[in-house]
Amino acid sequence: MLRDWKSPCENIPVLHTQTVSKRRSTLLEKSNADVRVLVQPFPCCRACLLLVFRHGRHFDDPVRFEEISMKALVYEGPRKVVVKEMPDAKVERPTDVLVKITTTNICGSDLHMYEGRTDMETGRILGHENLGIVVEVGAGVERIKVGDRVCLPFNIGCGFCKNCERGLTGFCLTANPGMAGAAYGFAGMGPYSGGQAEYLRVPFGDFNCLVLPPDAEEKENDYVMLSDIFPTGYHATVLAGVEPGDSVVIYGAGPVGLMAALSASIKGASKVMVVDSHPDRLKLAEKIGAIPVNDSDGSSAEQILEMTGGEGADRGCECVGYQCSCKGHEVPNLTMNNLIKAVRPTGGIGVVGVFVAEDPQAEDKLAKKGQLALDFGQLWMKGQHIATGQANVKAYNRKLRDLIAAGKARPSQIISHELPLDKAAQGYKHFDEREEGWTKVVLKPAA
Repeated sequence: MLRDWKSPCENIPVLHTQTVSKRRSTLLEKSNADVRVLVQPFPCCRACLLLVFRHGRHFDDPVRFEEISMKALVYEGPRKVVVKEMPDAKVERPTDVLVKITTTNICGSDLHMYEGRTDMETGRILGHENLGIVVEVGAGVERIKVGDRVCLPFNIGCGFCKNCERGLTGFCLTANPGMAGAAYGFAGMGPYSGGQAEYLRVPFGDFNCLVLPPDAEEKENDYVMLSDIFPTGYHATVLAGVEPGDSVVIYGAGPVGLMAALSASIKGASKVMVVDSHPDRLKLAEKIGAIPVNDSDGSSAEQILEMTGGEGADRGCECVGYQCSCKGHEVPNLTMNNLIKAVRPTGGIGVVGVFVAEDPQAEDKLAKKGQLALDFGQLWMKGQHIATGQANVKAYNRKLRDLIAAGKARPSQIISHELPLDKAAQGYKHFDEREEGWTKVVLKPAA
């Protein structure tokens, strides 16, 4: 927010100051026309114009540029996040785009950092599922325009490295030197701030911004799912090799598992079974058209075998990750070994649940070192194949966008809560505790 701001111009005509005073609380809308209407009456520098456009207000008292700030959700330690004033996001390179965030989601993988299970640094802004309006572009940006509504893949790609050229944008070799892959507001994925804030800097803007169609505002809660969970759920089905007519078992009825169920149906699966132990999430799976499988008693693999005539599902998707649990205790290898049991011989297993290279706080000794006690002998004997890794969002987001635009996919149906940014800490708390009914939380920074 800008507080007590006056134009930085040294030679401001009286007309400028008078106009500012009269329009003090005027909020700008989305279009360039609105900017011209507001600033046309007075001559002003480009910096002043951009501040008016981005923040929507003029104020009367002087302020230094370094005092310009925005509201953002900041990680301050395990289970402690705070909405506070942070330095304003800005264009830093010619290829950058600056986006005013209108919707940003809390993701299940945000909880790994929230719980202190990663090496996330304190003082960083969280949030990698982001959508908003472009308010500024760098001098080197050609395709993206001010006023575009865009959805941003959670993984940041350069567009020109070996992996990006192959469509493997989740493993960009440029954006995070020394590691394959970069993301917004995520531990170990580069220095990039997250989007649970009023503004977000988007590197390589022409490449990373997905421009949305004219119904973007009306279907905003659908399109924001293109930032991560819808493409990630779809990626799980691709890794598993789902084809029309296949039977599919999905472990995890969280947001990604539900999107995997939706994606399996889109790809023509004949039977989709979703395993979880939370009744509210299983109800959502049933709403999507899947068969809910309650694993409260640990019998999910046997239930899947029974539903498939003893053969097992053709394909399986792991959408839980290393914090999977049984009766309140973490069992990191549980879902993987259940999938080996529940998927038929020669079947495919796609793994998009997060598994980490090390987890010092794990109860399991192997998990502390990022290792699992995998039933590899059964896997080998059954001739199954496993594919893993984060989704290359740009490989899928355009086609999934078009399904939403055509009314053939409505991922927003899993949303349980919509909160202003100021209440983000409450959203994290409820979501982290897996309270009943808290299945997917979206934040509205502009609310």
